[in-house]
Amino acid sequence: MPRPRRLVLPSVPLHVIQRGNNRLPCFTCRSDYLVYLDMLRECAYDCGCALHAYVLMTNHTHLLFSPDDEHGASVLMQRLGQRYVQYFNRRHTRTGTLWEGRFRSCLVLDEQYFLACQRYIELNPVRAQMVDEPEHYPWSSYRINAFGQDSSLIKPHLAYLRLHHETIPRQAAYRQLCGEALPDQLLAEIRDASNGNRSLGIEEARATVLDDAVAQFPKTGL
Repeated sequence: MPRPRRLVLPSVPLHVIQRGNNRLPCFTCRSDYLVYLDMLRECAYDCGCALHAYVLMTNHTHLLFSPDDEHGASVLMQRLGQRYVQYFNRRHTRTGTLWEGRFRSCLVLDEQYFLACQRYIELNPVRAQMVDEPEHYPWSSYRINAFGQDSSLIKPHLAYLRLHHETIPRQAAYRQLCGEALPDQLLAEIRDASNGNRSLGIEEARATVLDDAVAQFPKTGL
């Protein structure tokens, strides 16, 4: 059975999930997280992908980024995955695969869903009961987006910037948003779209963006 076609569009945010093989850990010490983030910074820059949010869980990662072109996402994930596996195998004296097949992804087609998806990613450690507050988890972008922690990794998306025209009130508005639990239905929508490589957004936005994509990029898909 052919694998489902993955649609990637220039400048349209993409939520990407990559899991460790057999749900085994892909980060086992502080150095692993630091090396992955350093590689992510380099690869995202080289591949023309603007990273908006991330979280590194013990056995999987979530990334939210906008590629400059329709090939940027696949090149980024391939390059990042290969480089990190080489590091991980050397560091931990192992061989073989680390990741579970292809990464999963979904297009995020409107601003309301973008902010929901960013919150979904950064609140993941809280839902997993690893921490009580998102700022207590060191391996996510929450402190960057919510408190202005210095970082060369994150490039804010327009949907986030529109929360307020000034930095401090914008961060406060984002913290307030993150203090509100995502509704169960919205959580299910994000999970279903990401696991099924489908688009995420209101029907009107989905129809408009996808129609334009078919016209402009009839063969786009990874």
